[in-house]
Amino acid sequence: MEIDKIKESIKKAAQDLFRKYGYHKTSVNEIAKKAKIAKATIYKYFESKELVLHAILMDYLKVSLNELIQKDKKNNDKEQHLTNLILKVSKLSYTVCNEFIGWDFIRESTNAQGFLKDLSDELEDLLFAEFMAIEELNDDETYPERLRFLIKASKSIIFSFAFTSVSDADVRKNFISFQKEILPYLVKAAL
Repeated sequence: MEIDKIKESIKKAAQDLFRKYGYHKTSVNEIAKKAKIAKATIYKYFESKELVLHAILMDYLKVSLNELIQKDKKNNDKEQHLTNLILKVSKLSYTVCNEFIGWDFIRESTNAQGFLKDLSDELEDLLFAEFMAIEELNDDETYPERLRFLIKASKSIIFSFAFTSVSDADVRKNFISFQKEILPYLVKAAL
């Protein structure tokens, strides 16, 4: 088996198990068994279960983000375009927390805050690169600084949901509040 195929089989097995049982309840032994490889092989390519999760999430975010940006390219209004992109990415961030990581890990794990900070920093860099590539938005030399502000502020608010929301109803309420009361001002400040 070549390296890429081994890594993909590990990630696929882990993703299936994380979705079914949650990150916290899935062991490296179970991932190895499902991937039909030795446990040591997982550690050869990923130093920890957390790094397997990280690889899965970054793959998912890259593909999903690219799809979101391609779908919304036809919007000619800059303000609406940025608003739509930030909202879609915000929902994507929630999906990542809800579907892949699991709220138990986020709220109870001592590593969760550091993990989410690293993930959110990489998401910020990914968003920045993708948004900078949209020529219609990149109209002057101050745009990168304004864009970084918009992404940082939005990202901080969205990831705070993971630690403050108790139920799905709370999350929906927070998203509606963010969409109606906060995001319009952030986008205007960025433009």
